[in-house]
Amino acid sequence: MKIRILTCFGILWCCIAQSQDTPKTAIETVLDDWHRAAARADFETYFGYMTEDAVFIGTDPTEYWAGEAFRKFSKPYFDRGKAWDFKVVERHVYWNNAKDLAWFDELLDTRMEICRGSGVLQKINGNWKIVHYVLSLTVPNEDVNELVQLKKESDSLLLLQLQKH
Repeated sequence: MKIRILTCFGILWCCIAQSQDTPKTAIETVLDDWHRAAARADFETYFGYMTEDAVFIGTDPTEYWAGEAFRKFSKPYFDRGKAWDFKVVERHVYWNNAKDLAWFDELLDTRMEICRGSGVLQKINGNWKIVHYVLSLTVPNEDVNELVQLKKESDSLLLLQLQKH
């Protein structure tokens, strides 16, 4: 009987130790705080969770910002006291074996209805930092053809511009 109790206790302890050994909670805390900082228009906190050279890709095909460019783009929104408010509906978090690199995807409730965010975090000096983030609009499959027709002209013009470079 004592052996069974000790065995059960040992298994339970291993499970608890293993669950505490994963970076999931720390990563989710960073992402949740990051989203809250935008909703509060807290510029310093928001960008404090990102690396200096972090990339943010927005929903518009021209929205690719790296480092200082995203800070400059965002500053007027934060200065007005209202940036953006993304509420997480669902999130999946993954990490490498070294537990110093993580990636995630999340569904978000936004002013644009449901969006998907995805990104990469790196553990730097013991802290998780966002190095890459992509925000995408979601489109139900049955609405794709209608959406394609809506954006066909603007996409065609942008493709011509991009192909010139």
